[in-house]
Amino acid sequence: MNIKRVCGLLFAIYLLTNMGLAAQNIDVVIRGGLLCDGSGSPAFQGDVAINGDTIVAVGTLSTFRGRTEIDARGLVIAPGFINMLSWAPATLIEDGRSQSDIRQGVTLEVFGEDSFGPENDTLKAEWIEEQGDIKFPIVWTTLGEYLDFLEKKGVSPNIASFVGAGTVRENVLHYSNRQPTPAELDSMKILVRQAMEEGALGVTCALIYIADVFMTTEELTALAKVAAEYNGIFIAHVRYEGDRLLEGIDELIRISSEAKLPAEIYHLKAAGKSNWSKMDLAIAKIDSARKAGVPITADMYTYIAGATGLNAAMPPWVQEGGYKPWVERLKDPAIRERVKREMDSTAGSWENFFAYSGPEKILLLAFKNDTLKSLTGKTLAEVAGMRGKSPEETAMDLVIENGTDVGAAYFLMSEENLKKLIRQPWVSFCSDAESSAPEGVFLKSNPHPRAYGNFARLLGKYVREE
Repeated sequence: MNIKRVCGLLFAIYLLTNMGLAAQNIDVVIRGGLLCDGSGSPAFQGDVAINGDTIVAVGTLSTFRGRTEIDARGLVIAPGFINMLSWAPATLIEDGRSQSDIRQGVTLEVFGEDSFGPENDTLKAEWIEEQGDIKFPIVWTTLGEYLDFLEKKGVSPNIASFVGAGTVRENVLHYSNRQPTPAELDSMKILVRQAMEEGALGVTCALIYIADVFMTTEELTALAKVAAEYNGIFIAHVRYEGDRLLEGIDELIRISSEAKLPAEIYHLKAAGKSNWSKMDLAIAKIDSARKAGVPITADMYTYIAGATGLNAAMPPWVQEGGYKPWVERLKDPAIRERVKREMDSTAGSWENFFAYSGPEKILLLAFKNDTLKSLTGKTLAEVAGMRGKSPEETAMDLVIENGTDVGAAYFLMSEENLKKLIRQPWVSFCSDAESSAPEGVFLKSNPHPRAYGNFARLLGKYVREE
């Protein structure tokens, strides 16, 4: 039977059984809006009745009267939006109201590019030591325990999470650049299986960062196969977003095909001006895979600048082992010279955001060290000029001085490519950012504007204006 007919029949029965609700029992009625119900059906004019936190009826509700009546004529009424890649796990601990996303209409935050569980004692200790402006005890071990913790604390949005393949790997191999033994891979599979049984939506990875960058396609496929047992999804910040973008997409398609599960590309982009022309080829490759029966999708944010850390400006080998070994290496003059050479070239096998952007287009956003916070909002080139050093040396010095990585925005993408992606029916939307508020601890660092504007910009700039 057609699912929409079933839903329509159930709704009709529900509506008829509720027609007798007394006027005083309806809290809110929203009147006369253009209803987009999320089903894919055409929009229609109608009303919405709400009691407490529950929608009790949708349609032409002439017999309903609410304590509050909202005139929505000329406006659109829609379900809450889904943030497909949210970095709100920590900010919701600090402030569960989720102000920057809730006020854009986001009602579901999906976590997971680096999941907040599982966490062993070593990872917990390192995490606490490197925490920046937002500090909190880590009282959970598994992903399920974290989600329970957040729910009990009380947060405004609904929450869901994937389990990070890199997070799982760190629990077993820490930040080592080597392949797991069969026994270690089995241990990783057990952790994925536990997370799936606790409600994870699937497995994710971020293949330009430690420790994910050390994972092979075969290792990722093995973990994806566990998620497939639970009808999960595989999502990846693909291994290459610049010079080898198409190869990065090929790897994702291969994992989806071999593990037999749907796969999504996190924040699809063509990074670096020399690679902007690859977007048409990337779209064609995904379309081709979909036509061949491989269920590939993608998400995106609506800005031409990405945001991550200065770690994305340096080669992975110098970061092996975590922050402390990274810093010790950066203090060695010979290693610094090698890092500088590699930062100036895109010939290596890693994704070099320093070269793709250039120091004039790397904006410093977040510092842990209070003595560095005055540099927030300056470009790496500006700080280098202030210090009389090269941008490469300055980046290394800032990582050493900060006590952890330094948050930064990289201007990497083209406006034309954003518009191409927005038009694709298989693209959804994400902020790739925290959910905060312009008050308290959140004022100590600058967020990427996508934290406050990603969904509003989509609807305002790209839908309404353009």
